[in-house]
Amino acid sequence: MKIVVIGGTGLIGAKVVKNLGGRGHDVLAASPKTGVNTITREGLAKALDGADVVVDVANAPVWEDQAVLEFFETSGRNLLAAETAAGVRHHVALSIVGSERLPDCGYFRAKVAQESLIKASAIPYTILRATQFFEFVGGIAQAGMVGEEIRLSPALIQPIASTDVAAALAEVAVAAPVNGTVEVAGPEAMPLDELVRRFLRLTQDTRKVVPDVHARYYGGLLSDRSLTPGDNPRIGAIRFEDWLAANAAATSAGAA
Repeated sequence: MKIVVIGGTGLIGAKVVKNLGGRGHDVLAASPKTGVNTITREGLAKALDGADVVVDVANAPVWEDQAVLEFFETSGRNLLAAETAAGVRHHVALSIVGSERLPDCGYFRAKVAQESLIKASAIPYTILRATQFFEFVGGIAQAGMVGEEIRLSPALIQPIASTDVAAALAEVAVAAPVNGTVEVAGPEAMPLDELVRRFLRLTQDTRKVVPDVHARYYGGLLSDRSLTPGDNPRIGAIRFEDWLAANAAATSAGAA
């Protein structure tokens, strides 16, 4: 079947394209890099012609609150309208575990708005909510910098490898729409401050991580339920330590 991956040249999208292509599907990687733009609608109708499934993993180019909201609302409306015209039978979207539980985070609010557009559409859909990616732990550390320290909440997080997210998206894409939400998370929950501490040890980063229950996570205050899945999520196979070991060279270079 023909599957179009919106954002198909990014971190998750490229992995989804490779996974689905390996299963023998006709997969199109759609992004501004390949001439498909969901904001301007350039190339969108042509890309969706004959498509059975659309997997939307596009990400906003900026994270400022209003800009990210406008991106997901405009992109979502344009994409869903084009899918309706093309007769797409299954819309799959990647979202974030706990989006509605962190209303003070503009990015999370934007993902909730995107989900609302999908639910209001007549197109059968599946929303896959994932926990935070291992690949972004370095960015979390940087965002938590206060002076010479990294101050982070000790609330639980259950991060996942992007490879496992892509595998879950590929499985969802070839299955029947659930017209609801599925969650996927990594195999281990741990305090956020400890997650970053482990990362820094491997990358030989000597910055001190300080647990702080009042530290905000991209604007939101955390509890143990904020960034962890509900009952019976899909669980990724890759453990954080194994991912760290496999990516030691890359993570060390990124920290330099």
